[in-house]
Amino acid sequence: MRSTSQYNGSLVSSYLLHKSYGDAKWRFGKEEISVLCGNFPLGALCKRSGVLRSVTNEAHIRTSDLKDPKPSFQTEKEKMLANYVPVYVMLPLDVISPENQLSKPDKLRNQLKTLKKADVDGVMVDVWWGIVESNEPKSYDWSSYRQLFQIIQEEGLKLQAIMSFHQCGGNIGDGVYIPIPQWVREIGELDPDIFYTNKNSVRNEECLSVGVDDKPLFYGRTAIQMYSDYMKSFRENMEDFLEAGMITDIEVGLGPAGELRYPSYPESQGWVFPGIGEFQCYDKYLVANFTEAAYEAGHPEWELPGADAGEYNDSPESTKFFKSDDGTYLKAEGDFFLTWYSNKLIVHADRILDEADRVFLGCKVKLAAKVAGIHWWYNHPSHAAELTAGYYNLNNRDGYRPLARVLSLHYAILNFTCVEMRDSEQSEEAKCAPEELVQQVLSAGWREGIEVACENALSRYDINGYNQILKNSRPNGVNKMGAPKLRVSTMTYLRLSDELLEDQNFKIFKIFIRKMHADQDYCPDPEKYFKPNIEPMERSKPEIPMEEILEATQPIKPYPFDKETDMNIGGNILDFILSILGIMKSIFFK
Repeated sequence: MRSTSQYNGSLVSSYLLHKSYGDAKWRFGKEEISVLCGNFPLGALCKRSGVLRSVTNEAHIRTSDLKDPKPSFQTEKEKMLANYVPVYVMLPLDVISPENQLSKPDKLRNQLKTLKKADVDGVMVDVWWGIVESNEPKSYDWSSYRQLFQIIQEEGLKLQAIMSFHQCGGNIGDGVYIPIPQWVREIGELDPDIFYTNKNSVRNEECLSVGVDDKPLFYGRTAIQMYSDYMKSFRENMEDFLEAGMITDIEVGLGPAGELRYPSYPESQGWVFPGIGEFQCYDKYLVANFTEAAYEAGHPEWELPGADAGEYNDSPESTKFFKSDDGTYLKAEGDFFLTWYSNKLIVHADRILDEADRVFLGCKVKLAAKVAGIHWWYNHPSHAAELTAGYYNLNNRDGYRPLARVLSLHYAILNFTCVEMRDSEQSEEAKCAPEELVQQVLSAGWREGIEVACENALSRYDINGYNQILKNSRPNGVNKMGAPKLRVSTMTYLRLSDELLEDQNFKIFKIFIRKMHADQDYCPDPEKYFKPNIEPMERSKPEIPMEEILEATQPIKPYPFDKETDMNIGGNILDFILSILGIMKSIFFK
């Protein structure tokens, strides 16, 4: 069990390399146990009671898994409906204003009616910690969110709710500023190390450092206890919407932009694409944790990366750490650091998702977690931008399947971004490879037996972007005989705006929705989809050792993806027709 009361405040890990880096021994409490280290260290993890949960699908099956996951399809319509992918639309970031007021409710209702007429299945909304608990600890004001949810329910739409424990502002696409709660920031003024920090001691106030997950610095509560209390209050105050089945997913924020990563590429600190970013582990809590880990590994001389790791806007080859031929990342010291750095995220996700599972136990919702689509420098041997974000992904080491394995312990959905991007649209100089990255990450989720969902990273209104999403949503196309081999569970479109609803843009969007639905009519009953029903949430799987999680770093060839979608919404001809219609409209209907 992972209740936060079971984690003490010590920075010493219960999983630490003992004696020397090469020893295949680990210290657990006062005992030494031998494990298979392979070619990499397991790194230092936050102290915890017990071990990570069991992931073996054959050995740990929940009640709902005993049912046949593939229903028997009889009619042609039922067979095609098995290919249906529901489409959700993200609401504006400030649909609830920083002052905790519903923004322009009449306009919003009209927009939701428009989405509903286009057969959109639901919407996604950020539920901002910085708005609801802004004034003082444990003082929650859900009134505006209840008003919003009521409108969504009245318009017949489903809802994906994000537990947004991060700041809005400072990331790509952020057009509004919603900080984390004021009283938390005031604690940060006295102890700035509660925030992520780069090597130059610059703090990032977007979210709290994983270093304080178990530190009772917040009026006696740890960070994880604050997140848990917030989710408990959400459940208590939204019980009627949960019971009605209107809320389908609870996406748990796990870092900046709600993503499971470090804030390694903040625009607020001068980062611009395609900079490699910087490591964010220099607050005193993480520094002490790493120092202890290195000492326990028999290498007290090892230090966190310094100037050799470069600056935000460097390229890999301009640094010593990420050089392709003899970079530090290839050496034992670099390997130890990167394993420690990435493992901190693994434990962070496991612990918070465990709390979320406890909170929503019995609710007919699914948990979800978002992973960032860092596609630049993917084709460089170092994968530098992924490494600084905490994804220890190399050509010979899978950095994403361990994340999927952790999510599988909590029956959580892996939500991934940048599914609209093509390699041909990206910078060759930055060695971008969004298509290969999407293929790797979606395959990682499917290999670990979990549901995978997707989002577009940037707003797109063009046919090529939509067709790419369609391809990635059903990588091997529609199966006219029933359920496709591979499909995402949902697609969430970024985002609702006046531009999306413009005549020509919305015409294309409606065609896109129809194709995501496999040319089927809107279906309000998810039990008829290929992926099975939403069952009442069950308790997370039993705990397992970290080495079982890291066995998933062994690379496995991703599933093959088709080159193009078989549900193409049009091409150059449709683009030409729509552009002509747009020109005619501008001439004759000024």
